[in-house]
Amino acid sequence: MIWKRTRASHRGKQDAIEKARKLADLEMLQWAAAVGEIDLCYLDESGFCLWLPASYSYFFQGEQKRLEQTERRGKRIRILGLLQPRQRFDYGLVVGSFEAERYIRLMDEQARQAQLQFEATAPIRVIVQERSPVHTSQSVKAKWQEWQACGLYCFFLPKYCSELNPIETEWHQLKAHQLCGQMFDHELD
Repeated sequence: MIWKRTRASHRGKQDAIEKARKLADLEMLQWAAAVGEIDLCYLDESGFCLWLPASYSYFFQGEQKRLEQTERRGKRIRILGLLQPRQRFDYGLVVGSFEAERYIRLMDEQARQAQLQFEATAPIRVIVQERSPVHTSQSVKAKWQEWQACGLYCFFLPKYCSELNPIETEWHQLKAHQLCGQMFDHELD
């Protein structure tokens, strides 16, 4: 028996057939992006709070590292990121949550950029994302045809398969390595 960290998982809720089908589609999109036929981007949302969880750390024997808690817990900060591997990583921050209106503004801007690119060089832009309620709300669905006319398409990952989205690695890096074990006094810190 060995000491290991326990992980939270949704793998038991995944539909293996749907995951395999979507993975094959995603691999085709990645191939098309590699040869320059399409622009492939990954979109995801993550959240942070002022008190990040304490984790393991090295410290001198007989002493213990302590993180002093701030006076207030604060509101949750949400980040919506758009990753185009080896090219760019754009993001937006908001205190609270991202709603359909903000998501639509982001996608409208992506559609505008996709249309300019499509007119100049012809590749379409595909944005890979999870099927969250915001991404599939009625107001968002009403915009899909408009975005497609501009050369912007959405590819939705299967339920409970966030590990298929490479942007998850960026969130892990940020939470587990860059911000780990810190306490912040204010949301703007």
